[in-house]
Amino acid sequence: MKFFGKSSDNVEDARGSSGGGKVLGGGIGIIIVIVGLFFGKDLTGLVSQMPVGNSEQTLVQKGTPTDAEGKFVANVLASTDQVWEAEFKKMGKSYEKPVLRLFTGGEQSGCGYASSAVGPFYCPADHKVYIDLDFYKDLKTRFGVNGDFAQAYVIAHEVGHHVQNLLGISEKLERARQQLSEKEYNKLSVKLELQADFFAGLWAHNAQLMKDIELENGDLEEALNAANAIGDDKLQKQAQGEVIPDAFTHGTSAQRMYWFKKGFDTGDINQGDTFNAATL
Repeated sequence: MKFFGKSSDNVEDARGSSGGGKVLGGGIGIIIVIVGLFFGKDLTGLVSQMPVGNSEQTLVQKGTPTDAEGKFVANVLASTDQVWEAEFKKMGKSYEKPVLRLFTGGEQSGCGYASSAVGPFYCPADHKVYIDLDFYKDLKTRFGVNGDFAQAYVIAHEVGHHVQNLLGISEKLERARQQLSEKEYNKLSVKLELQADFFAGLWAHNAQLMKDIELENGDLEEALNAANAIGDDKLQKQAQGEVIPDAFTHGTSAQRMYWFKKGFDTGDINQGDTFNAATL
């Protein structure tokens, strides 16, 4: 894929800080241990009891990173900003740009401490997307998923959670948690994640129309391969040899590919109401 817009300077590069080396405590679950079931896991389970006073002992660089990997995610972030600013304007709202924070090993977020094992995540408390760029290496070696558009999908999905947070969708889900069984809450979690996949596809559709990005042959397949690789059914089968639908929190491979593709094909936010869809 090619970028034609500016890079975002709304990046905090903490890759040189001393946040790494700690181990996240708590029951994240076997699938989460693989890669946190990937994108946007509800962060209640990420909060650790560890002290937070010395999580950052070296200077955090703010602005557009100078290395190729850092520049790439800054480009993706800037592109998502442009698309969502336009979408929010259509709704008569102002879009608050998220911060993207790069880290290595582990990081203290506004939602608690998290190790890199949970994968990329979004914290609604501080409006930041967090990613250890070594995750992309894991994506390739563990799942055979490679390519720049697959990597962009990771960022766009997490930004999708930011959009849900700004629109109050995430808050409604969190309130519902207190009144539902784990099985029923998991069903809502799936709908939330599939909507974030839809939003990632919506970004790609509209970024092309805005001439902000240009997709090349094979790019769409890269993103669909990523969505396929991290479906709940596939991850459960790989991890424990069986599939437990009641434990799904992100959706099946087929569902994740479907909703990303629907967002990519339509670019219409009104088509992404996964919560009221007749079938997922």
